[in-house]
Amino acid sequence: MNSLRRALALGLAAATLTFGAQAQNRELTVASSATYAPFAFENKDKQIVGFDIDIINAIARQQGLKIKIVNTPFTGIFGALNNGDVDLVISGVTINEKRKQSYDFTPPYFAARQLIALPKNSAVSSLKDLTGKKIAVVSASTADDIASREFGKTSPNIRRFESTPLIISELAGGGVDAAMGDNGVIAYRVSQHADLKTLDDKSFPEEGFGIVVKKGDKALLDKLSAGLAAIRADGSYVTIYKKWFNKDPNVR
Repeated sequence: MNSLRRALALGLAAATLTFGAQAQNRELTVASSATYAPFAFENKDKQIVGFDIDIINAIARQQGLKIKIVNTPFTGIFGALNNGDVDLVISGVTINEKRKQSYDFTPPYFAARQLIALPKNSAVSSLKDLTGKKIAVVSASTADDIASREFGKTSPNIRRFESTPLIISELAGGGVDAAMGDNGVIAYRVSQHADLKTLDDKSFPEEGFGIVVKKGDKALLDKLSAGLAAIRADGSYVTIYKKWFNKDPNVR
């Protein structure tokens, strides 16, 4: 009987080791919306590149993880994570209390604020000045949450789109009076339109982007968090930040 127990125990231990090795070697699918330059976008060769992509690749190398980046519309990233189609998300996702109820986040990897885009000749000087005006936001984004709180979720003046390029295009074409989104992305897009400008409303709080995993996926979260801490410590993070933003990162 003791021999049988020992054999069963050894068999179970071997199976556990095999499973652990398979989990370590398994390719992780990463969702990122490639419409958010300079965070994630397609280059001329249709490769997904950007700040977010360099960050997750550096973390993966540091932790020995195999990853595959999948271009996923922002409006579908949480559904893809919920369904198990992807293992994690890095797509300029703002960490907030509402999202933390459903998902787990690494510490912030980017300090962000909301930013308003306007026509150069606009007299708007604050978010409240947009009352009664048409404003474009990316659906389900932080900007959508802010606009909904300020003007009412069902307000017909809030125009929701799938991506930042679309809200800037709508603004540039005169379809809306303003567009709002994350500062890094809005500033980048506005820089490509001579007839547009940005407005930083001081009431907007400082936020942080985090890498997202399913609620309770502690093993993966710990690896990602450890990898992020490591690339901050060894200088890789600063190098990547300077590459995309031509300045030192904000200190949180």
